[in-house]
Amino acid sequence: MIQHPIHRVSNFRIVDDYQLAVTFDDDTEQVIDFQPVLAGELLGPLRELALFNQVRVDPEVHTLVWPNGADFDPATLHDWSSHVQALTALARKWDLHPA
Repeated sequence: MIQHPIHRVSNFRIVDDYQLAVTFDDDTEQVIDFQPVLAGELLGPLRELALFNQVRVDPEVHTLVWPNGADFDPATLHDWSSHVQALTALARKWDLHPA
């Protein structure tokens, strides 16, 4: 059986518009620019900066969540550089073909 590390978001701070410095329980930090992936039915509304800035850490699932139900898997956030290209491509597709 393959075991994947479980990552949990422990904290974050807003560093710029749509950019968060996210700290994980293994004491690593990622500075993530979310703007390229904000598209589609769930993530698109986060283009409204006032909504984006309502981000918080959910104490049960230990990831970033927003009031509209948007969230990200903490493992994706932890390894953002490995996922950002695919997520950006999906976001472009969602913008071209809205639901």
